[in-house]
Amino acid sequence: MKLLVFHIGDDRYGLRLGVVRRVLPLMELKGLPLAPPAVAGLMNLHGESVPVIDLSRISGEAASRPHFDTRIVLVDYKAPDGTVHALGLVAERVFGVQEVDSGAMAESGVQAAPFLGPVAGDAGGMVQLVEVERLLPESLRALLFQREAEAP
Repeated sequence: MKLLVFHIGDDRYGLRLGVVRRVLPLMELKGLPLAPPAVAGLMNLHGESVPVIDLSRISGEAASRPHFDTRIVLVDYKAPDGTVHALGLVAERVFGVQEVDSGAMAESGVQAAPFLGPVAGDAGGMVQLVEVERLLPESLRALLFQREAEAP
């Protein structure tokens, strides 16, 4: 399985390449007053307003730092009702695409965060899968995708 590998703090994580639309440079975001700390802001992507989440913040860490390799990863977020939304994820130290043997992936045995999936070890240490569809709690999902939720 191919993963886009990045860091949250000192630890490596990965996103399945199938959910990644593109990787963008860090850009200025429109702030959202009174938004939860995990919401980094809104980005304008070819005229479309796309919410952006800071992966470090949603993980309980300090805000992502603007390293030369900090990126916004644009993903397809599939909500529980089946609708697919564009969602930006601020990710630190994006390493690139890495092949991980799906047979080597194993459950961590720890359920600290609902969006964390199986782990695998390699020469660089451990990498843990981030399950995009489990990333947003219901309250945050309703806030970010309110227009669709209110549609008749």
